[in-house]
This record gives sequence, structure tokens and C-alpha cells, in this order.
Amino acid sequence: MSANSVVFGAGGFIGRSLVLELLRRGQYVAAAVHGSGDRLTEWLADRGVETDRLTVVPADITRPGLGLPEPGGLDEVRDVYNTAARFAFGVDPAEARAVNVDGAAHVIEWAAARPQLRRVVHISGYRMAAADAGSPDYRRDGAYEASKREGDATARARASALGVPLTVVNPSTVIGQGQYLGLADLVGQLWRGRLAALPGGPDIFLPVVALDYFVQFLASLPEKRESADNTYWLLDDATPHLPQLVALLAEHMGVRAPRRSVPVGLLKRLPRAITRADPETLSFLSTDRYDTSSARELAESFGLEMPPVHDALRRWTDDLVAARFGRVRAPRAPYGFQQVGEDRTWVVGDRERPGYVFLHGLPVDSDSWTPVADRVDAPTLAADLPGFGRSAPARQSHDAWLAALLDPVRSRPVLVAHSYSCGPALRYALRHPERVGALVLVSPAFLQPASSWLMRSPLAVPVLRLMSAERLADSLGLPHDGCLEGPVEDLRRAGAAVRVVAALRSAYGQRGALRIALHRVTAPVELIIGSRDPLEGPSVLPVTEIASAGHYPQLTHPDDVAGHLVPLRERAAVR
Repeated sequence: MSANSVVFGAGGFIGRSLVLELLRRGQYVAAAVHGSGDRLTEWLADRGVETDRLTVVPADITRPGLGLPEPGGLDEVRDVYNTAARFAFGVDPAEARAVNVDGAAHVIEWAAARPQLRRVVHISGYRMAAADAGSPDYRRDGAYEASKREGDATARARASALGVPLTVVNPSTVIGQGQYLGLADLVGQLWRGRLAALPGGPDIFLPVVALDYFVQFLASLPEKRESADNTYWLLDDATPHLPQLVALLAEHMGVRAPRRSVPVGLLKRLPRAITRADPETLSFLSTDRYDTSSARELAESFGLEMPPVHDALRRWTDDLVAARFGRVRAPRAPYGFQQVGEDRTWVVGDRERPGYVFLHGLPVDSDSWTPVADRVDAPTLAADLPGFGRSAPARQSHDAWLAALLDPVRSRPVLVAHSYSCGPALRYALRHPERVGALVLVSPAFLQPASSWLMRSPLAVPVLRLMSAERLADSLGLPHDGCLEGPVEDLRRAGAAVRVVAALRSAYGQRGALRIALHRVTAPVELIIGSRDPLEGPSVLPVTEIASAGHYPQLTHPDDVAGHLVPLRERAAVR
């Protein structure tokens, strides 16, 4: 096998991005992974990266020799990157030491036997320079940080003893798609409305560094001889202090930032059930600053420039929410929080020239349209209605919001609405027929019997808050395929379940007016329903009935729904 570089921990958050960067630079790369490399190759393929210069090798850094083929295996390797780490809180010290200490030594020892070795790059951590660091203390610091400290010292000692050219990089929190630990937990609490107070005081500094910048720095290091036997602290000095950082992200997501704070000393004495923070993370709540001058100078010599930290934090927050903080796979289309009229809104897709605009019903969100969006023939636009899903509570009517959402649109899309959203969509088409290629109402609630338990039960709100995804799927007649994991999490956000029930009950009073308005729309209108979810009485409009479908045909029968929408758009385009 031939490779210029080998990356240990190549299946991890940092390792896979480094592999991607090295491949883009034209290098031959050996990706050393624990277990199968299928997830890595799939991840690279999703990003359109050619893998003909990639070799995936199984490795176990906890073993001497790393489990790699000997002799003669990877003898052409010049650069060795150790991105492997046991990054978790609350782990057993022996488990953490096996990777972070013994693994670091084994990588150095293996690299020392490479006949063409140019450099070993070891990833450590920015807290190595903390003023109160001292020697590793597993009881005080916890297994993760203590083992990283011990691993840092071990890597340096073995490299010195064996004459290995070593560069140590100490990054702060690396933010980017796929980072769900540490600071991400605090962002999650903020988004869910559970961050009652800020941890620490006004000068707490939790620095970050953008993932793309970080791996570009790593990939460039061996090209500079002067970087050998040096240590670099890599973090963005412009990271706001924690209160300003939280305020920035709260504004971006449209949620409230806490105004109170709790001193670190008190946090350490409070039980975890109250703080909702792992005790090991509290050592990162510090006012310490770090000398980044050598890293900045080296980066400038590479022609690297850090992206604006505020923009990087916002993009990372969008990634966190899109992936439900690691619980689901993020969509491929452009996504994120945007200002739509007066409301911070979760938007997915093309806001300028969509062929289709999808509006969701309740209690689901815009992701309910993903199976159909993946099957249609033109760009799509979808968004979570204000007050629902991932969007912030509404400051304007849904009619005003929809007009603002579609204001930048320069195409004449097919407007597709489901259930509750059929009302706002119908009123928009009535006011702006020239901007709609066609109107498709899927399971329109105002044409169906008001039989949902959400309409009747006085316990609807607490039941919604406590429902599991499986129970919600049962109540809505949907399969247990994970499609409701997101909506269940959304319903547990502050006030969300109350808003869902209130909206459905308010919409019931509009049924008569909507039925009258339906006959006044001049744009083409069609209905799609499931055979198990019939209309209340006959319809004079075209109705497509999908066999065996219920109230959510876009989730259970996306092929049928998409198969109807595509020719409809073609007809609308020539109208």
C-alpha cells in the first residue's frame, strides 16, 4: 500500500475532515480506523470527494504496533497524524488512558520505524497551558482531561527519546458539522429553553476554532521545517466571552438568553440534576487566555485566515439544530435560521427559484416533506412555521409570515400545503394567484372531520409533552421509522405543545370561511388525500386518493405524492 500520510482516528470528527483535506491536496492517504471504514468512505462520497488515492486500514492504537501490517507496511509514509482520542465525559480512567496515553505512545513508537518519516502531528488540547493545570489528577480533572494531559507528556517524552520530529497542536473547541459535545450541550440547553442561568461569570472564555481552518492548518504543518518540535495553541482569540457568545446564538435562534449567572464554585457543589452539566466540563469554565502568536504567524505563512468567528458560530448552531444535536442526519439542502418578516424561522432549500414550496401540518415540521422533496424534479423550499418545529415563537400571523417567506421567490412554484397549513396557503393563493403555478392541498384539515384527540382532550398539552416518538406515531397512524424523533423533541421545547394545541383549535373555527374561499381561487387547485383519511363530503375539485394512506401521505407514500406533483408542475409551467 502506498501513502504519503497516515491519519489515525480517521473515522472521527477531526480525522475524517483531515483526510478530506489531504485528498483534496492530491495526497495519497492511509486512513487508519478502528473497525470498518464504510462510514468514512460514505461520508467522503457524500461530499463528492474522489477516493482513488485513499487506502483504509484497520488499526487499534491501544496495541503496540497498532495492529498494522509489518514489516514493510506503510513504509512510504512521511507524515503521521494522531487525531485519535477518547473524547467523552464520565468514562472509566482505564478506558481513557488506553487511547489517550498508551495510544499516543504507540503511535510515536510506530512512526519512529518509518524510514521516510518527516513529521508526527499530535493533537492535544488547549487546556494544557491552563494556569492551574499542574500534573494530571484523575480525581480532580476527570478521566478525559487528565488522560489528555498525561498523553501530552507521554507523546513528548517518547518522541524525544526516539528522535521523532513532533509537532503538538493544542486546539480549543473545534466547531463544525458533527461536533456534539462540550459547548454543544450548552447550545442545546439554550435552544430547548432549559438554560436558566449562565455558568460562571462575565469573563468566562470558552474559545473555539473552525473545523475547516483547523484541518487546513494541520495539513500544512509538515511543509514547514520550523514547525518541528514546536507546540501551537490554535483558537480564535476573537471568540466572545461566554455571556456575549450565548446572547449571539440566542438571537440567531430566536430564543431568550438567560440573564442570571451562577459562579463556578457554586456549580461544582451543586448536584448534576440541577446543573445539567457533567462535572468534568466545569474545569473549562475559566478566564484563562493563551499565547496564540506562533500559530497565527505560521498560519499567515500558509496563507490561512480564520473565518469570522460570529459567522462560524452561527453556521455551527445551524448544523447542531439540523442534526438535532446528533440524533438525526442533517439534510443536504441549504438550511438554517433566517429572518422571515418579524420571525426567526428555520428554512430549508432555495428561497429564490424553487419549483415547489412545501408547508407542513401539525404536530410535524418541514422535515415531513423531505421524502417528497428528494423525489421531485426541481429545487424546493420548506420552512418550519413560526411557533412550531425549530422556528421561534410567532410575532406575526402565519399569513403575513408566508407572504414574507415567498417575497424573495422569483419563480412560480407549486405551493403544496398539508393539513393545518392548507389555510394560510389557500389565503395566499387567493391574494396572489399570479405568483403560484398551482396550489396542492394535502389532507386539508378544513375539509375533513374534526376528530383528532388533539381537538377534544383537555389533557392534550401534557400528553404531547410526554409522548415518545413511538406513541406519537401510533396516535397519528404512522410507522415507527424514526420520522417523528425531531417533532417529539420540538414538542418538549418551552411552550411548543401549548402552541400546537391552540393553533389546531383556532383553525377549527375557520373551516367555514376556508371552504367558501376555496371556490374563489383562480390558480389551479388540486387535492391529495389518503383513502384512510377521507374528506367530509364530496368535492367539486380534482381529488387524488392514495390507496392505503392516512393523514400523512407525504411520509407513508412519498413516491405517490411526488409522482402526482411532477406532472402538475410541468402543466403549470406552460399555463
